[in-house]
Amino acid sequence: MPLCCPGCNYTLKVGRLFCDRCQTEVNGVFNMPLLVRLDDKEQDFVIDFVKSSGSLKDMAKNMGISYPTVRNFLDDLIDKLNKMDL
Repeated sequence: MPLCCPGCNYTLKVGRLFCDRCQTEVNGVFNMPLLVRLDDKEQDFVIDFVKSSGSLKDMAKNMGISYPTVRNFLDDLIDKLNKMDL
């Protein structure tokens, strides 16, 4: 899903939601949830983090990378989320 306008790079918002089953349509201006605004790699990291019960040690082992690398990625993600939440 695109997150930024291809014309001006401004943050996109959702304007229409549609149900395939009953054809209900909702129009308006909706902010995308915070986690949806993360890129695919960051979303995968969050999912892996939850699945590993928050154990960075287990994540590092499963991903085949060092603990400090996982810790740095988490720190960067925390920083990004804090900035997005403003």
